[in-house]
Amino acid sequence: MQGFPGFPAGKLAVTPVPNLFFSDLLPLVDNLAELKVTLHLFWLIGRKTGALRYARLDELVSDERLLAGLATSPLAGEALLRDALERAIARGALLHLTVQRAGATEEWYMVNSANGREVIEKLRAGELDVLADVAEDVQLQVERPLIFVLYEQNIGLLTPMIAHELRDAEKHYPADWIADAFREAVTMNKQNWKYVRAILERWRAQGKDAGRAKPDVPADAEARKRYYVPEGYEDLIEH
Repeated sequence: MQGFPGFPAGKLAVTPVPNLFFSDLLPLVDNLAELKVTLHLFWLIGRKTGALRYARLDELVSDERLLAGLATSPLAGEALLRDALERAIARGALLHLTVQRAGATEEWYMVNSANGREVIEKLRAGELDVLADVAEDVQLQVERPLIFVLYEQNIGLLTPMIAHELRDAEKHYPADWIADAFREAVTMNKQNWKYVRAILERWRAQGKDAGRAKPDVPADAEARKRYYVPEGYEDLIEH
């Protein structure tokens, strides 16, 4: 199970969801993919502007993060996405419209709100031009500290305790130092936070270029690992 380190401090963007969603709709939803897709549509459409606010099927299918969050063995994310959309439409949470635009067929999805129903009525009555207002594609922007991403990509599962240490490190070290320290740890096959932290502490004490690899550093990997041990951390770092 992948952990979540919590929402960071500071002002965060929010997505408005009507209270009726929680009191009337949520108790009826019995499919996890349907719930995820419905909430994703609230977020996606809420970030768009203009009279025509909708989500196209092709932009949903191209959202790799959304599909990865839906995928379960043996079904692929796209299959679950399409099934979830059909469920949400049948339940009445979403609206669906097939639109001919610029010689192509597009599948549009909207939240079943007063605005969504009004837009569909006007489109069907010819009161809105589908070419006059092209909705902006919005992809999910991960509002997470870079140091969290580096940890997960190079070390592993993020725990609340480690997340606290990472937040503290981010306050004390420049972003490029942190990225370089993770890179150095991976190069030395020392993929653990203690090693990364030791590198950062040494750079702060001695300067970032102190003790860097010299031209006569042994070429083989095992020798390089023995060579690159931050001064003062010999007992902490295993060979």
